[in-house]
Amino acid sequence: MISRRHFLRFAAGLGATGISSVAYGFGEPALRLRVTRYNIQPPQWPTDFRLKIAVIADLHACDPWMSLERIESIVERTNALGADITVLLGDYVAGHRRVTRFIPASEWAPVLAGLRAPLGVHAVLGNHDYWDDRAVQRDGQGTTMARRALEASGIPVYENDVVRLTSAGRPFWLAGLGDQLAWLPARRFRPVRRIGIDDLGATLAEVTDDAPVILLAHEPDVAMRVPARVALQLSGHTHGGQVRLFGWSPVVPSRYAEKFAYGHARTNCDVVVSGGLGCSIMPFRIGMPPEIVLVTLGGADAVTS
Repeated sequence: MISRRHFLRFAAGLGATGISSVAYGFGEPALRLRVTRYNIQPPQWPTDFRLKIAVIADLHACDPWMSLERIESIVERTNALGADITVLLGDYVAGHRRVTRFIPASEWAPVLAGLRAPLGVHAVLGNHDYWDDRAVQRDGQGTTMARRALEASGIPVYENDVVRLTSAGRPFWLAGLGDQLAWLPARRFRPVRRIGIDDLGATLAEVTDDAPVILLAHEPDVAMRVPARVALQLSGHTHGGQVRLFGWSPVVPSRYAEKFAYGHARTNCDVVVSGGLGCSIMPFRIGMPPEIVLVTLGGADAVTS
């Protein structure tokens, strides 16, 4: 089976017959930005409790594809949506080497600090935030540079943690799962017994009442283990396949392929997978433009704008 890395390299290297598509694919990450809206009524969520959630995923900060100016424009567009709460789903660090500059966390995190929402801005980390932190990978422990920068900018980061929030007198829980792919294979650093630092059971055990739960999980695959106690899972990581044609992605970084490639799915809970904003492996998108996601709990139909 062709790997995601090999497919994206193949797509990027298409010959003269596909040159216009390739040019479009390289331009799409930097030029287009859409807002994708989902109106959802999970059975675990009170029908009279309306909550708007803005979702930012997979920035992969770097020049020229995801510059500080580009991140500033994403912050402005997100703030304009008027969401009750904004969540960041990880992978702030560049996911490929075709860059003119890697933007350090000390620069991109203060830009994200410009995000505003009545219930605050809340974050989890992604695999690239771990993979590119050589000290944490080497030691097998420690706080990543991405987490330190986000928290220094006033944005809380959740790793197997929960927080109880209240909107218009109605409580709910926000749960943030540790990354499921945090540790690189042993060939780079040290042997590891477990790839992820996620602990779903321990995270949900911190929920102490029957208020509804929203789960933030960078990779979507955990959805197959999420119990019905959770109303909504929000994930990124897949980039919608990064190449998506007629609603289908040739390669998806998920063991469940198209099930969690992109969009709204349902298991024991509702799941929304963002197509993200940046790129991994290659700065290349076709049919999957960068997106900010706005989820409104209390609706029925999904609309894209």
